[in-house]
Amino acid sequence: MHRRLTLTLVALAASLAIGVTAAMAGTARGGDDPGLTTKTILLGGTAPLTGSASSYAAAATGAEAYFRYVNARGGVNGRTIAYRVLDDAYNPAQTLPLTRQLVEQDKVFALFNAVGTETNLAVRSYLNSSKVPQLFVASGGTTFGRDYAQYPYTIGFQPSYQAEGWVYGKYLARTAAGAAIAVLFQNDDYGKDMLIGLKRGLQRSRAKVVAAQPYDATDTDVSAQVAKLKASGADSLALFATPAAAIQAYGVAHRLGWKPKHVVENSVASSAPTMTAASDNGKNRLVNGAISIAFLKDPNDPQWSKDAGMQLFHTILNRYAPSANQADPMLVYGMAVAWTTVEAIRRVGSKLTRAALVKELDTFTATGNPFLLPGIAVKTAGRDHFPIEQMLLQRWQNGAWKQFGGLWSYRGT
Repeated sequence: MHRRLTLTLVALAASLAIGVTAAMAGTARGGDDPGLTTKTILLGGTAPLTGSASSYAAAATGAEAYFRYVNARGGVNGRTIAYRVLDDAYNPAQTLPLTRQLVEQDKVFALFNAVGTETNLAVRSYLNSSKVPQLFVASGGTTFGRDYAQYPYTIGFQPSYQAEGWVYGKYLARTAAGAAIAVLFQNDDYGKDMLIGLKRGLQRSRAKVVAAQPYDATDTDVSAQVAKLKASGADSLALFATPAAAIQAYGVAHRLGWKPKHVVENSVASSAPTMTAASDNGKNRLVNGAISIAFLKDPNDPQWSKDAGMQLFHTILNRYAPSANQADPMLVYGMAVAWTTVEAIRRVGSKLTRAALVKELDTFTATGNPFLLPGIAVKTAGRDHFPIEQMLLQRWQNGAWKQFGGLWSYRGT
C-alpha cells in the first residue's frame, strides 16, 4: 500500500508542476498577494511522499482530489485552486528549504496541510515573519493552537495531542482503576504532548503511568524500548507512535508474550491498514480491543455505506485518484481539511488576501463538513484557536474500528 501511495504522490507532484506553470501564467491584479491571479489560487505544502512516514502522503492525495472536484465545478469565487506538494520525507531539515522554495520561487499564496509536528515547527517562524498563512497544519501539536498570538499566521486542524491524551487518561481512570500504564512515545513535541495529556487525564485517579520509553523519529527499531516497558510490570500499554513504530511495537510485545489488559493506540497510527498490518493477519491478538479516538468518518465502517459524505468521498476518488486505497482514512482527512479551506476562502469573497484569510479564521465556525463525524464542527473564537475539540472513542474489534459512547469535548491547552 505504501508503495502505491508513494507512486501516486510522486506522479501527483509532477502533474502539479504543470498546474503551477499554468497558474503563474495568469495575470494578477495590481496589489494582489503572491499566488493569486484573476483565475487561480496557488497553495503549497510538504509531505512525506517517501520514507518511513509515507503513509501520511494520502492526506495530500485526498486534499488534491477534493480541490480537483471543486475546480471542475467552477472553483471558489471564480478561482480554481492549484496545489503543489513537495517531498520532505518527514525530515525537518528538508522542510525549511522546500518551504522557502514554495514561498520564494513558486510564489504560493499559502502553505496548506503540511504534515508533521517537528516539520511544521521548523518553518513556523519563517512563515509568520513572511506573513504567509500556515494553513491547517497536519499535526495535533498543542502549540499550534496555544501560541496563536505569537504566530497569528499559523493554525492547526485536528484535535490537539494533549486533548487526545487527556481523553485516554480519563477513559482509563474511569474503566481501569489502578491500571499501571507503560508508554512508548516519539521523542518530540508530538509524543511529549500525548504523554502530558494522558497524565493530565489520569489526575486524581489510581491509574498511573509507571514507565515511559522514548524513541527518535529516525529510529528503525523500538525493540529495546518495548522490552523495558514489559519489564516494568505494567498491565496497560499506550502507543504514541507513528505507523511503522506502532506496528513494530505490537509485534515485539507479541513475541515477548506480553499481554497488557488495555492498549491505547493514538490516532496518528490508527488507520485500518496500520491496524491490519499490526495484527499480522489475526495472529497478534494484542491488537484486538485497542482503543483510539475518531473525528472523521471511517471509510471501512459499514454505518457510512449510504452516507452522502462517504458516497461523495468514493465518487471523488474514483474520478480524481483512482489508484488510491479507498480504505485509508488519511484520504478522508485530506478531503475534510480541503473542504474547510474552500469554505474559508469562499467566505472571504473576491477580495482575497493573506491577511483577510487569517482574519476570517480568527473567529470561524464551519458546520456540515461531510467528512467529519456528525456533531463535530470546526470552530475558532478569538483566544481559542483549536479548530476541532470534539472526538469519539473507538475500539478495534475483529478487523474494524467500532465507535462507542458519546462525544468527548476538551477545552484548554
